[in-house]
Amino acid sequence: MKILIVGPSWVGDMVMAQSLFISLKQIVPDAEIHVLAPGWCKALLDHMPQISRAIEMTIGHGELALGRRRVLASSLKQENYDQAIVLPNSFKSALIPWFAGIPVRTGWRGEARSWLLNDCRVLDKQAYPLMVERFIALAYPDGTALPSELPRPELEVRADSLVPLLKKLTLDTQKPVLILCPGAEFGEAKKWPASGYAAVASHWLSQAGQVWIMGSANDSKDAGKIISALPEADSERCIDLTGKTTLGEAIDLMSCATRVISNDSGLMHIAAALKRPQVVIYGSTSPTFTPPLADKVQIVSLELECSPCFKRVCPLGHTNCLKLLEPDQVIRSLHELDSP
Repeated sequence: MKILIVGPSWVGDMVMAQSLFISLKQIVPDAEIHVLAPGWCKALLDHMPQISRAIEMTIGHGELALGRRRVLASSLKQENYDQAIVLPNSFKSALIPWFAGIPVRTGWRGEARSWLLNDCRVLDKQAYPLMVERFIALAYPDGTALPSELPRPELEVRADSLVPLLKKLTLDTQKPVLILCPGAEFGEAKKWPASGYAAVASHWLSQAGQVWIMGSANDSKDAGKIISALPEADSERCIDLTGKTTLGEAIDLMSCATRVISNDSGLMHIAAALKRPQVVIYGSTSPTFTPPLADKVQIVSLELECSPCFKRVCPLGHTNCLKLLEPDQVIRSLHELDSP
């Protein structure tokens, strides 16, 4: 069986999609799975052994580009897929499988696209409260009860890529590594203040550890604030890696973490898929929809009356759900990860 997955465009969502890929392999072990997704996804998909091929989606998010979609669909038609599973809920995302004439086109109903999908499902949000459940459900015939134990994402890291990477960046793992992920592409309402991260970094460094700060170039400003808030002696053991690694390299480095502290972000899901013990800070979003799918996790949230609002910027203008969260609470959660 040959299956085309039209993948999501967010790092965290693509990590959670691995649970679908694993489910498909459990149902049809010799299934060949291809994923159509933005080019940046290839580095992530390369860490998923279930994927046979990553196909770059060259049409930007929000572009209709009907002509280019037809051209891409024409090339995919030659693959003779048995099924397409469309994970985004947009109308545009269902066009290419339809143009390609893939016999079975599966996805959730949305944006008047029912005529594009001949296996169009109606989502019961109460039956599938988690995003990962909504992904996995598409592996099974409509209405099938999901397994009692759902597969979790599990990224693979190869030593032959990690060792030269550590050498290239002059990093070592002789001291316990705390990785801080202060960014969140979704928006400021998901980001705990840099001062909080600095306080936790200072505590970890006082315990003879080292700190790596990870994220994209967009997170470099926050990394600078964290480091500048530390005494000079401590700042030398706090290494800013933001914007200095590819996504694939970031995955490999994350596997070295003794502990991870993050906002609700793509790197949070990567840490979970690498089974790294982690503390996750929630502000405008909620762990009841997209939690880290791992065992060694501590969730920290003030659960204010106004949250979760799921907004990119605080609609009340104060972001108290994050600003009022004291570093001591995060530090306590960090140590609770040591409990059996």
